[in-house]
Amino acid sequence: MRPPFVLSGLLALALAGHALTAGAKDAPAPTPAAQASPAPSPACDIVGLRLEDVIATSPELQRSANEQTVRDLRTLRDAAVVLDAYKHPQVCAQVLAVLRGLAANPERAIDQSGDTDEEKAEAVEKARTPKTPERSPEKTPETKAK
Repeated sequence: MRPPFVLSGLLALALAGHALTAGAKDAPAPTPAAQASPAPSPACDIVGLRLEDVIATSPELQRSANEQTVRDLRTLRDAAVVLDAYKHPQVCAQVLAVLRGLAANPERAIDQSGDTDEEKAEAVEKARTPKTPERSPEKTPETKAK
């Protein structure tokens, strides 16, 4: 199995993390009407990308050997959605520019995703694993014996 496309995994993780923390406390609360149907920003036209149509019409991307590349393209699209939702249209537009370039040349996307650096892949997987706070034995509440 091909290791994850390191660039898209790291990029999506970094951009989504930045979007979640940047200016969140300063942003005004959305109105109920805005929550019902948020309009995409003009700079970040995710719908106009038509990624699923590109995937459906590309014989290279339909091959089973390229499933990871297709997942990576969808991950980038999802990162763009998150960035747009958190009002980062410029960064969203940058992600879409990368995505358009990869979708326009599927062979290049497939070649670039063939990174076999196992240490890098392990670092990405470790970064993706949710972290829980460590509890020291002194601070752990004692349980009563029955």
